[in-house]
Amino acid sequence: MRIEIIEKNCKASEKLVGIVEKKIGRLEKYFDEDSVCTVYLKQDGKFAKTEVTILYKGNMIRAEVSGDNFYDGIDNVLPKIENQIYRHKTKLESKLKKDAFFEKRLFLEEADVPVGKLVRTKTFKLTPMTTEEAVEQLDLLGHSFYIFQDAETNEVRVVYLRSNGDVGLIIPEKSK
Repeated sequence: MRIEIIEKNCKASEKLVGIVEKKIGRLEKYFDEDSVCTVYLKQDGKFAKTEVTILYKGNMIRAEVSGDNFYDGIDNVLPKIENQIYRHKTKLESKLKKDAFFEKRLFLEEADVPVGKLVRTKTFKLTPMTTEEAVEQLDLLGHSFYIFQDAETNEVRVVYLRSNGDVGLIIPEKSK
């Protein structure tokens, strides 16, 4: 697994980079060599935001935390990533590295993370997939919606989580 560290409004020390690489490296047992883990370190005022995104075989696992420093942030975000992996291990076993789940979990407890108000614009590449795969990604990421490109029609679709727990699908109407 390749690890990329991206800094925004801050400069990571060599010590922090070493700690991030060491701790993220423990997740390599789950992923193949062609997987990419991007660690975003962003200083936003007095908050240090740590975001980890792992791209593997067309899928994504992502978690973020905000706190006082990046050292605590990396310690708090890793249990979230591992919980996502374990929560969906039956769905993911065919896509993740073989025999990854025979060892004990690396990060045992999930930390409480303060919730803040965040406004951002995101740009991302749409991955062609079926609706079922998009629902799986929605569940994996724990988001309320997921945007994807329909593999059959190449049109943009949105799956979303309804208030009763069901999943809905939005199919945009073509303009005339």
